[in-house]
Amino acid sequence: MAKTNVSGVTLLGIPLDSNSSFARGPAAAPAAIRAALASDHGHKTTELGLDLKSADWKDGGDIDVSGADPIAEIEARAAAVATDGRKLLALGGDHSVSAPLIRAAAKAHGPLTVFHIDAHPDLYEDFGGNPASHASPFARALEAGAVARLVQVGVRTMNATLRKQVERYGVEVTTMRDWPRDVTSDLKGPLYVSLDLDGLDPAFAPAVSHPEPGGLSTREVLTMLQSLPVSPVAADLVELNPLRDINGMTAIVAAKCLKELMGRLLE
Repeated sequence: MAKTNVSGVTLLGIPLDSNSSFARGPAAAPAAIRAALASDHGHKTTELGLDLKSADWKDGGDIDVSGADPIAEIEARAAAVATDGRKLLALGGDHSVSAPLIRAAAKAHGPLTVFHIDAHPDLYEDFGGNPASHASPFARALEAGAVARLVQVGVRTMNATLRKQVERYGVEVTTMRDWPRDVTSDLKGPLYVSLDLDGLDPAFAPAVSHPEPGGLSTREVLTMLQSLPVSPVAADLVELNPLRDINGMTAIVAAKCLKELMGRLLE
């Protein structure tokens, strides 16, 4: 499969939460994250020194997910960004959006190394009778051959079913019981990053649909993003639930992660 040379980043919102298994609300996340990023509460320079005000990135708006097949529309829009020679940073939405995004990135760049931060492995074969569930995106991406290596960190919800899926697909999982551990130094490209905000402890990011105590700190997540040995070809940031936010603080955490991810994508 041909690999694509890329420059610049396109930001796309994906206001989809119809594949959420517990609570609606992540459809409102792209707007909340954009508002937090645009706020004058902080400046636009990343911790690694890139000023986003003068960097090559653009906001491509939201993907229309109101049609009969939103997953296909997401994949098509993501593929179009790659065809334009740009990297994609996607704002979910629930985690179901990752499967079509990963498939589109793999079509452009070849099978991916996926670095996945999450409280949940999201590997169920058919959660709640919905194969497109936000609990199943990585099973969909793996079975499509889009993922050469899946590295997960922050996991603290493993059960027998998920252990079987981890073994079946050869997923590399660092649970929070095994944390801290070096999880980034041997990552190779093409690299895709999927950041589910519930990977953070609810003390740092309470506004998620499935809060799970015992997670990562904001600083630990930022350090991992800043320590990636290669620049990602694409990334997503998912599962903010603004309906559960307190003074917009989780949206501010999301915007901080977006800013640092954007900086790495633009390298």
